[in-house]
Amino acid sequence: MIGQNEYYGGQVRSLEFKNEQGNFTVGVMESGEWTFEAPVKEWMRLVHGSWDVQQPAGSGGWTTYREGEQFEVPGGTDFTVRVTDTVAYLCPYTGEFLGHLDM
Repeated sequence: MIGQNEYYGGQVRSLEFKNEQGNFTVGVMESGEWTFEAPVKEWMRLVHGSWDVQQPAGSGGWTTYREGEQFEVPGGTDFTVRVTDTVAYLCPYTGEFLGHLDM
């Protein structure tokens, strides 16, 4: 079964699925600054574009990731991404997905 997620008035959208390799979301983000909670451990792999990441959210420092790069998000934490042009990503995660925040 494929689930759909929408955040920030549709400016961030993803499809969620599970198979024998694990749990995944694939999605796109339009330009903006977006904060997310990660209830379980996940990896954000950038498929197209570049983004700046602040981890945890509000910590002050930013790291730039480009197409093909990834970062790990520990479960129970949050992070912010700053996007200047539409990006696409793949997000493998551990455990059962616990839903998302309505933003």
